[in-house]
Amino acid sequence: MNPAHAARERFLTLLRTAVRDGSLVKLTLGKPRGADPSLRNLFVRPVVLKTGPHLTFVWRHTARDVTKNHPPADALIQLEPLIGTDFLDAHLFTATGSAQLECAPDGSARLRLKKTTPPSAAGPASVAAMPATHDRAKTRPIAADAPWLHALGVTNDRGQPREGMADKFRQIEKFAELLSHLLAESSLASRPASSPLRVVDMGSGKGYLTFAVAALLGERATVHGIEARPELVDLCNRIAREHDLAPRLRFTAGAIASTPLESFDILIALHACDTATDDSLAQGLAAGASLLVVSPCCQKELRSQLAAPPVLADALRHGIFQERQAEFVTDALRAQLLEWAGYRTKVFEFISTEHTAKNLMIAALKTHPPGDSTRAARIRAFAAFYGIRSQRLARHLNFPL
Repeated sequence: MNPAHAARERFLTLLRTAVRDGSLVKLTLGKPRGADPSLRNLFVRPVVLKTGPHLTFVWRHTARDVTKNHPPADALIQLEPLIGTDFLDAHLFTATGSAQLECAPDGSARLRLKKTTPPSAAGPASVAAMPATHDRAKTRPIAADAPWLHALGVTNDRGQPREGMADKFRQIEKFAELLSHLLAESSLASRPASSPLRVVDMGSGKGYLTFAVAALLGERATVHGIEARPELVDLCNRIAREHDLAPRLRFTAGAIASTPLESFDILIALHACDTATDDSLAQGLAAGASLLVVSPCCQKELRSQLAAPPVLADALRHGIFQERQAEFVTDALRAQLLEWAGYRTKVFEFISTEHTAKNLMIAALKTHPPGDSTRAARIRAFAAFYGIRSQRLARHLNFPL
């Protein structure tokens, strides 16, 4: 066995042992050389789910993260072919030490081992050696016992999700966490407390996430929900008043495209159907918002225009593939138009599909001047490839395809 092969096998043996005996703290894979140029790292750590121990994979890309959970045996099957091939650097941390495998494109490899002094029997247990669990106590962005959650029917009077509402509560928590991270990245992070943020939620529905934003930002923001159904507007305004959230949280009856609005800082539009997402984005762009957060659905507008390239024609004669193709083309075009309009975009899974099937999110942070001609040319080439002649957001932007 050559030295490089021996080093890799030794590392894999250490990894298998750490996974099987529960001593794994984390695994970091770096220096990728696969086909995806946006991939940066893969981080792996143990978690305990309701179904038992798993390994969480976080695929770190330039503009998004993809998280997947795998049972330990399946995780090892997926990891072993990646180490030393798709990733040239692997760093293993366990409760008793660490190992680093450094591989070179020429096939050579070096293994470095380091032991960690175990904690004293009388001292505190090592934090790194404690098993991770999704059930442990943690600081939540939204308090489970918030009275407005109970009033909206999400939780019971003990602060526990009602039957059938666990996924909704998880969605609320995840959105609040996500918005916190996006705000930290945006230019709004330096806004003084004396100048409250102005948030508009287009198509706010029953207000679950609108209330969450108001609770998360507190006195730092005023939040305005726009909803077409007057009965939901009345319900949300009543709950806001009863729980001392008015007037900084208010709801107005109106259509997304035609409701007149003054300038604001953050646009939210979750599950606005088909071109309503484009109308929401147009309102945010017209208002000069620094942060746009949308979760599109029902992308129907472009389906009739899609002209499949000959190589895709046989595949796209199936309705399900046409639908998925329309979703991809619509949201990819939206992201590119936002880049042209002066925003840095991120497209990612909002929440696991086990909680909701409508899980794609586009986040856009205002970062640069609009109107870049190189971006415009790429957008038109993309539209021409798929036969797209017109699209709602492009029309709002007076951007001819």
